[in-house]
Amino acid sequence: MNDASAVMPVPASDNAPRWPVRYLLFIGGMGGLLYGIDIGIIAGALPYLEATATASWHLTTQQLGFVVAAVLLGSVLSSLFAGAVADLIGRRGAMVLAGVLFTASIPVMALSEGYGPLLMGRLLQGISGGLIGVVVPLYLAEVLSPERRGRGAAMFQLLLTIGLVLAAVIGLYHAHSVDAATAAVRHLPGEEQQRMLFAVKDRAWRTIFWSCLLPGLVFTGGALLISESPRWLVRRGRIEKARSALQRTVAPAEVEATLARMQAPDAPASDGSPARRDPLLSRRYVWPFVLACLVLAFTQATGINSVLAYAVNILQQAGLPGAVANWADVSIKLLNALMTVVALVLVDRKGRRFLLMLGTGGITLALLGAALLFVRSEHGRLDVQPALQQQVYGQSQSLSLPMDAAQWRRLDGNADGQPLQLTVSYAYGGFSNVRSLRSDNPIDATLQIRREDAVSADSVIGAFFRRLNLNPFPDPAAAAQAPLVIERAVIGPVPSPTHGWLVAGCILLFVAFFAVGPGVCVWLALSELMPTRIRSNGMSIALLINQFVSTVIAAIFLPTVGHHGYASMFFFWAGCTLLYFLVAAFLLPETKGKTLEEIEARFR
Repeated sequence: MNDASAVMPVPASDNAPRWPVRYLLFIGGMGGLLYGIDIGIIAGALPYLEATATASWHLTTQQLGFVVAAVLLGSVLSSLFAGAVADLIGRRGAMVLAGVLFTASIPVMALSEGYGPLLMGRLLQGISGGLIGVVVPLYLAEVLSPERRGRGAAMFQLLLTIGLVLAAVIGLYHAHSVDAATAAVRHLPGEEQQRMLFAVKDRAWRTIFWSCLLPGLVFTGGALLISESPRWLVRRGRIEKARSALQRTVAPAEVEATLARMQAPDAPASDGSPARRDPLLSRRYVWPFVLACLVLAFTQATGINSVLAYAVNILQQAGLPGAVANWADVSIKLLNALMTVVALVLVDRKGRRFLLMLGTGGITLALLGAALLFVRSEHGRLDVQPALQQQVYGQSQSLSLPMDAAQWRRLDGNADGQPLQLTVSYAYGGFSNVRSLRSDNPIDATLQIRREDAVSADSVIGAFFRRLNLNPFPDPAAAAQAPLVIERAVIGPVPSPTHGWLVAGCILLFVAFFAVGPGVCVWLALSELMPTRIRSNGMSIALLINQFVSTVIAAIFLPTVGHHGYASMFFFWAGCTLLYFLVAAFLLPETKGKTLEEIEARFR
């Protein structure tokens, strides 16, 4: 797709209408807010969803991972076609579609009574996020003047981080409600206590999803009131509508000149000769495209989305109790927003390459610190796999073990009254699952392992590929007869709150360095490195790679930490970020102060 119009300069003027421009910036910011909510809302809902859905719906750890990753998978799917959709129905139409999908996803998730509807709602939410991530920056680039485009990108990223903060605050509010309910029912008998806490936690995650409805309605309604991109209208031959749209953002004296530039078929070269169109596989297109894809892929390989999505779980495993972990989560999201403001101040002074090197270097050290802390807390755990394997019932191949105080003492006699946590990885054939229990959690009264909790039915796609002997996924028919194998079972004391705060400190450093470096620079790299001719399609493909990497990491997170511990995941992210630092240091050019044409000329 020829997207030359997307970067044609629109002159700025003091006489240009201000309120329409401010309204466009507001709607662009609301798009960033929805994008941030897409990523962050699951963090507060996940602990309550895990506490209730695993029992009532028999969800496996892998299925919970898919629920978390579904938003990212939806973004992968929609990012691939977002550019084509924006060309077909217009930038404004694509934004309205994204808002409608986001709004529709809320009742689907909040009213779901099973794994399928919940997964579908998360997919719809992700599809809307993928459209927003491509179309909103593209729309702002085409509508705003060069002097205001930076402000538009700043609003999108800043409101994205505020969306993460808003999602964390919603989670914190419900964490306090659940803690208050837990304190209120402590005097009740065990079964009654569990039943009431189950109802409270089930209502909590549903209400968290309902809380996202209002921003979706505001964005959808607001997008209906904006004008279509004048450049898209010019390419469709709707000159009068393009002139009317320009009058809302450009000074009256500049409307006709701007419209004439938009109608020019090709921009001339610097010497006045017609622009030369090199083959798409020439170095001037391939190398900057590859660099942009590397930057986006490594940005997700730092683990940022998984850390933000699983922050409450990570901090609880590190030793922070209940609402304290939610408070730390809010602090993480708030710091992300504050450091984004710092990055926006520095990015045009210090340069993109410098900030990327600073950010990735700091991220690597922070991730290594968190990994070493988890190595220390996970190192002393006892292996109780043989003891649990002996408890497996013969023919049913299941395990039901009451986890009363005596049972916890039998499994770990060195506890000295400390709260204990037990992590069990098990498999039926090719299907594996993970269960984590804590002695201070009244819901974890029984270690229950059953075949139906791990083995899921075959899908239509799986059955089709299995007939061709090509399916890489496990076979439910074989797993139905496979014995229960306890692959790993470790028990040890819950880490101290001090340990939890040390891990929280490492994550805070990680988020601060990410916001200063990759958080802002990744969007600039995407728009500045891509040559004009391939910018629209290139953005879709690069964002597709970005979301694919993020989806894979989010999907494998829970199984990986269940089988190998949290330290393994943090070491992996640190290794990827070190590679990112090397790419920034030795391959990326500095683009500070250069026009898009000068950047593009560097790769010729």
